[in-house]
Amino acid sequence: MFIETETTPNPASLKFLPGKPVMGQGTREFASPEAAEASPLAQAIFDTGDATNVFYGSDFITVTAAPGVSWSDLKPQVLSILLDHFVSEAPLFAPGTAGGISVPGESDLLVEENEADADIVAQINELIETRVRPAVAGDGGDIQYRGYKDGVVYLQMQGACAGCPSSSATLKHGIEGLLKHYVPEVVEVREA
Repeated sequence: MFIETETTPNPASLKFLPGKPVMGQGTREFASPEAAEASPLAQAIFDTGDATNVFYGSDFITVTAAPGVSWSDLKPQVLSILLDHFVSEAPLFAPGTAGGISVPGESDLLVEENEADADIVAQINELIETRVRPAVAGDGGDIQYRGYKDGVVYLQMQGACAGCPSSSATLKHGIEGLLKHYVPEVVEVREA
């Protein structure tokens, strides 16, 4: 088995491509060793002591190195963990109940949305799904819609994009420009 790696715009993050599906659908981010307890793979990566974030995409895993950690030291460790995991066909998540799984929904919104804005919100979500999410996934991350109110769209960056030095430029110049162009009611995009 061969696992490819790709750099991301975030110099602290590296994208690993195992050549097979990682998540059947959706994404999952582990921002701490405690959160990683749900996944033996994420936990093993955190156990190196040199990772601060593990993100699962559809066909990739993004790992963020702790400040001061060199990828020349961490990369072989992560590759070894990933090879062991995928060769053994171990489950991605620990068996148990679904009680700890969170599915984004209306309760995850930062603002209370107005029902009159339903068409605007639908347009925003369609653009995020079809234009923004694929581009962000290409950089080793994901983006979550967190609300719309009074012309302001709230979005949350995940994975490599969460701590990326260029994420604010991506939000302000890329995503905000796209949304303003197609949805004139949008006046601003803010990080949630």
